[in-house]
Amino acid sequence: MSSIFDRLLGRPRKGSGRTAKERLQLVLITDRTNLPPERLQQMKDEIIAVIAKYVNVSPERVVINVEQRERDNWLVADIPLLRELSPESNGPDDA
Repeated sequence: MSSIFDRLLGRPRKGSGRTAKERLQLVLITDRTNLPPERLQQMKDEIIAVIAKYVNVSPERVVINVEQRERDNWLVADIPLLRELSPESNGPDDA
């Protein structure tokens, strides 16, 4: 059903080969880094908790992955910050 919406909205389709390749890469990376998916999820939850102490974030939109770049493994986080408009301040020109 989602593929129908993807086609209507013009989203590119992922082929099964590409999906299989991404899954294999994830398996290899987690194997090399000794970081199982459960531990990656635990780390993601902790990172979100720490960042949420300082800024508003949308936890359901946070994406944290382990990627391989050349010969190194990278922990890559995409964390969208939410804007919060408080009644106390309307911006930097509030003097």
